[in-house]
Amino acid sequence: MRTQADKAARFRALHQRPGAFIIPNPWDAGTAKLLAAMGFEALATTSLGVANTLGQSGISLDAIIENCRVISEATDLPVNADLENCGADDPATAAKAIARTAEAGAVGGSIEDSTGDREHPIYDFSLAVERVQAAVEAARALPFPFTLTARAENFLWGRKDLDDTIRRLQAFEAVGADVLYSPGLYDIGTIKTVVSAVQRPFNLVMGFADPTLTVDQLSAAGVKRISVGGAMQRHALNAFLRAAREMKDMGSFSYVRDMAPVTEVRAAFSGSALA
Repeated sequence: MRTQADKAARFRALHQRPGAFIIPNPWDAGTAKLLAAMGFEALATTSLGVANTLGQSGISLDAIIENCRVISEATDLPVNADLENCGADDPATAAKAIARTAEAGAVGGSIEDSTGDREHPIYDFSLAVERVQAAVEAARALPFPFTLTARAENFLWGRKDLDDTIRRLQAFEAVGADVLYSPGLYDIGTIKTVVSAVQRPFNLVMGFADPTLTVDQLSAAGVKRISVGGAMQRHALNAFLRAAREMKDMGSFSYVRDMAPVTEVRAAFSGSALA
């Protein structure tokens, strides 16, 4: 198995090479192994995927970090953790999540400016910046290059204020964030505007973007990292629900024709590559 320092270096290198790369989001050890067997170069956790797996509408930081541990131990790939707001409002308390994430095996993680409070969903600008700065300091204190992603969540919460979003991303960059991220950007024009306003690598999540966009288009727009958030897990749940409805409403089982071949699944779980 690769050391954590080696994984961290490999993860950094992905952000430094030309063009965009895809970092898919497994939600358990099995899906992590399947993605690794297909040849992906890094993985990212999804807090939504964990919550759905546990049958919960929300998720605790402890559960997020435990899922991060499971996924980090499942493969030899670098793992980036979706840490939501790092479990606390206070900058110093939130920053403690970075060391915990590293202890769980990840080599990167995110801190966002969403509060988790639907009445007041976005932290005030100054506090948001202080939180990122504290997380940066915690990341720099680790014995390997932990890649810290700072997220501006305006668009995800219906606050389509492009100027404020860019202001926040630029401020996060100024205090040392390694990667910038603004979920909810949809069209290529807006994506280009945001990416051109910052200098650090930008992560785009396709779960909320125009699904007709391609890796080549996003790479040409300056996007460096492409994730999917909980989209693959929700797609899997949709297939599950279709199968359940067919049995319940029609008394039929045609969905079995589309089952994943058990030989491929077992091959991936035994460490073999998938075509």
